[in-house]
Amino acid sequence: MQPPLKDSIKTDVVIVGAGASGLAAALRLANSGKKIVLVERNICGGSSTGKSAGFLTPDSELELSQLMRRYGEQGAKDIWAVPTKGIELMLAAMKRYNIECDLIKQDSLFLGKGRTGWNAVVDEVESRTKLGFSSQLYNSTELRTILGSTRYSGAVRYPDTYGVNALLYSQGIKKALLDAGVQIFESTEVTSVEGHTVRTRLGSVTADQIIFCADKLHPSLSKYAWNVYHAQTFLSISEPLPDPKVTELFPEEPFQCWDSSLIYSYFRLTGSNRLLLGGGSLFSTYAKNDTWTSHIIDRVIRGVKKEFPCLRDVEFIQFWPGRIDMTRDLLPTVVKDTVAPWVHYVLGCVGLPWATFCGDFVSRRIIEITSSDEDKYYRYFNAGRRFLLPLWLERLLGKRIVFTLNNCWAKYYQVDKRY
Repeated sequence: MQPPLKDSIKTDVVIVGAGASGLAAALRLANSGKKIVLVERNICGGSSTGKSAGFLTPDSELELSQLMRRYGEQGAKDIWAVPTKGIELMLAAMKRYNIECDLIKQDSLFLGKGRTGWNAVVDEVESRTKLGFSSQLYNSTELRTILGSTRYSGAVRYPDTYGVNALLYSQGIKKALLDAGVQIFESTEVTSVEGHTVRTRLGSVTADQIIFCADKLHPSLSKYAWNVYHAQTFLSISEPLPDPKVTELFPEEPFQCWDSSLIYSYFRLTGSNRLLLGGGSLFSTYAKNDTWTSHIIDRVIRGVKKEFPCLRDVEFIQFWPGRIDMTRDLLPTVVKDTVAPWVHYVLGCVGLPWATFCGDFVSRRIIEITSSDEDKYYRYFNAGRRFLLPLWLERLLGKRIVFTLNNCWAKYYQVDKRY
């Protein structure tokens, strides 16, 4: 663990937050010749990133068909390229720095539940076909040949996705950054920003450029903090599954899976043959305060065991909750401060690939190696995006209610003609 910052120092760029986006930003800048300081209030990858299920897939709350409805074919292709590039960046870093992080290549399987779920699966296949992406459609009968359940109405399968231990990945990137001369300070919480200086409890950093890649920013640190809320999810991991049990669950090969429910369950097999399972409830997902008891994940486990009889005698030995920052439409917010253009924000990235691309993107803008075509991402991810309910209603109804309604509308109904 790196020691906390206890001095006042100067640098070219200071990055606040060492999750997936902050690490990607630092990694890009570390090879630019600039002096970099990275500060993290926990350890590198110790918050949302390290607690994640480690799905490296373009899907993260939003399916391709939903992006096509909202933005049209070109807009969907532009936005889908973000997490796709994020995956490529992560894989390249693992290879370059020999990071051992339980990387497993696993096809993705989006599972439909009921008639509505089947329609969602078909829409996804049609969208992927229109944009030239490979996929395979399974009806309920065909699905039983590759999955040990009879409870789903169908699925779409697609390749080039992976599972990873995100905490081990983060620690591997941390080592690479230290080797490259980046100064890293852990257990260092930023308390204020004044001009070109970020202040911590024991010191400060003054820099030409400041990048905030931190979750759960206090409003005093950014006027864009209002743009982000949180979703609470739970993860649990099983005892190691014997090979016959793995074959019952995945007759052909393991997949990383999630279903079509609004509050969906998701699972994948780790390299040690443990089943990593996540989910939540409608009440807990958007709750203002965290829930720390096991009753919600216990309900998720019971539901999955009902759908997969082969798991009935499997013990889940540990669980942990986590809060994921997100925006009202589940797309990230990437902005330069309009008053202080040397301050950059990467906020609300749901999913490791999204966060990785956005952190890398902002750093490339700082060292001016992006093409003008990439300016479109400032447009797609701007902080002034319109939503169904105006933000002033939050003062009357509360942020939780307005945020949730805008979130559901953007996911299932919203159309943005401007794009």
